[in-house]
Amino acid sequence: MFLGTYAPKLDDKGRVILPAKFRDELSTGIVMTRGQERCLYVFTSRDFDEVHEKIRQAPITSKEGRDFFRVFLSGASAETPDKQNRVTIPANLRAYAGLDRDLTVIGVGNRVEIWDTEVWDTYLAEQETSFANITEEVIPGLF
Repeated sequence: MFLGTYAPKLDDKGRVILPAKFRDELSTGIVMTRGQERCLYVFTSRDFDEVHEKIRQAPITSKEGRDFFRVFLSGASAETPDKQNRVTIPANLRAYAGLDRDLTVIGVGNRVEIWDTEVWDTYLAEQETSFANITEEVIPGLF
C-alpha cells in the first residue's frame, strides 16, 4: 500500500527519483497515466492490469466509458526505474499535469500520484476544510 507525501524534484531530463518507501513495489515496472484533477497516476504493472480489466468491462455503448477509456489509456506509458531509482515522465504527461521542477508525490493506497507542488498545495488547502467538516458518511461503513 502506498502512503505518505514526498517532495522530490524533476530533473532537466524529465526524471524523478521515486520515494524510497515506494521503490520495492515499483522497481519491476510501472504504468503512469493521466489522473483526475490534472495529476498523474502511477500504478504497478500488476495493479494497472487490474484497472484495465475493470475499464474493459464498461459497455461499449457508453459514451462516457469510451471517452474515459480513450483519455486514460492514450496517455499511459510503461516505464522501468533505472539503477538510481529514477523514472522518466514523458513530455505529454508532464504537460498534462503542468509539472515543473517542484513535485509532490503522494501515496493513495493502490497508486501513487504525482502533482505539481503549487497545484497540490492549492488543492490540499481547498480540500482540508471540507475534509474536516464532513458530517455525513462519504464511504459507507468507514467510521
